[in-house]
Amino acid sequence: MMKIAIASPPFPKSIADGLEQAEKLVREAARREAVIICFPESYIPGYPGMIAEPEEKSPEVLQGALDEVCAMAVRHNIAIVMPMDWYSNAGLLNIAQVVSNTGKVLGYQTKNQLDPTEDDIWVPGTDRHIFEINGLKFGVTICHEGFRYPESVRWAAQNGAQIVFHPHFSGSNTDGVLLKDWGSMDNPYYEKAMMMRALENTIYFASSNYGSLYPESASSIIAPDGTCLAWQPYGTKGVIVADIDLEKATGLLAKRFKPQLYDYGR
Repeated sequence: MMKIAIASPPFPKSIADGLEQAEKLVREAARREAVIICFPESYIPGYPGMIAEPEEKSPEVLQGALDEVCAMAVRHNIAIVMPMDWYSNAGLLNIAQVVSNTGKVLGYQTKNQLDPTEDDIWVPGTDRHIFEINGLKFGVTICHEGFRYPESVRWAAQNGAQIVFHPHFSGSNTDGVLLKDWGSMDNPYYEKAMMMRALENTIYFASSNYGSLYPESASSIIAPDGTCLAWQPYGTKGVIVADIDLEKATGLLAKRFKPQLYDYGR
């Protein structure tokens, strides 16, 4: 058994504010003995359009923020999946940095399938990766690609991932409907998609959303049988922690997939 944590932070007012809020949530996750915590999409410098006064986000500023995250991981002895904007030769990427509990950057996963509304914000990545911390093998899929492109999760499961972390953003901080029941047929489809990503691959799926006033999905941890192990109550901020049993994350259904039956070239 292993404890994992998912953060539902408020929208950061600045990079400094985001790091301050992250410290509190990381501390809480470590206190509850989680080995890793995941934050929502583009947490640093903050999801586009959700910051009142966007600040400079030069490569140097973003690197400085990542250095702070590394120090945070060491202080609290916990691994961190920290979504960020990041510069590449091709342009600005939407990524999730993976930092070990020793403060080492193990690499990052890019968002490869952008939502059509994001084409003028980020450039798409091209690679997928598997990470390992304390014997836990995992992948990362970011928002739209995890909801709309199940192949991103299946790839991870076929390559040994026992869990896929899913930083995302859905909802609003200004208007909307405050949901009541997790997975309700009246809710948007997002939570059903989370359930399916776990079920169709026989692995855990852990999704992190902002703690906005009107979220369209809850931060959630889903078991390989589709059971919701923990979720953040709608309209609230905080950390959820759940025990996961790695022996149950067999990847059975993902491994039985027969790609030779389908012609992806057409």
